[in-house]
Amino acid sequence: MKTKVAFAVSNKNEFESKHFGDADKYLVYHWDDEKLISESELINHSKLMDESEAHGSKLKGNSIIAMLKEQGVKVLVSKQFGRNIKMVNKHFIPILIATSSVEDACSILLKNQKAIEQGLQNNKDSYKAHNFRLA
Repeated sequence: MKTKVAFAVSNKNEFESKHFGDADKYLVYHWDDEKLISESELINHSKLMDESEAHGSKLKGNSIIAMLKEQGVKVLVSKQFGRNIKMVNKHFIPILIATSSVEDACSILLKNQKAIEQGLQNNKDSYKAHNFRLA
């Protein structure tokens, strides 16, 4: 089974300082041995969902979770995660990055591939968030 990753990016394909659920779109990649291969692009139609109950609505979070699970995604990459991080941890490994570049994010993930794969294998009730830096 291929591990799939979703990058939360802007329309310019850059990471922004926004919560994962506020991204314009998600770029889906999968691991093929020691490479990340671009697979698809998913528009975040849930981005504009009514959040009158407060930022981080469960309806919006569940909508995004369902879309990404349907695609087989296991790892989420963003500059920020919001209040729905507890929901996210039940389904995905969230990874915080500091870069704006998808290319740099791919390098970061590849350098930390074993730790991420171990996190997927060791899942109990929820995944552990990671904070990786380009080094």
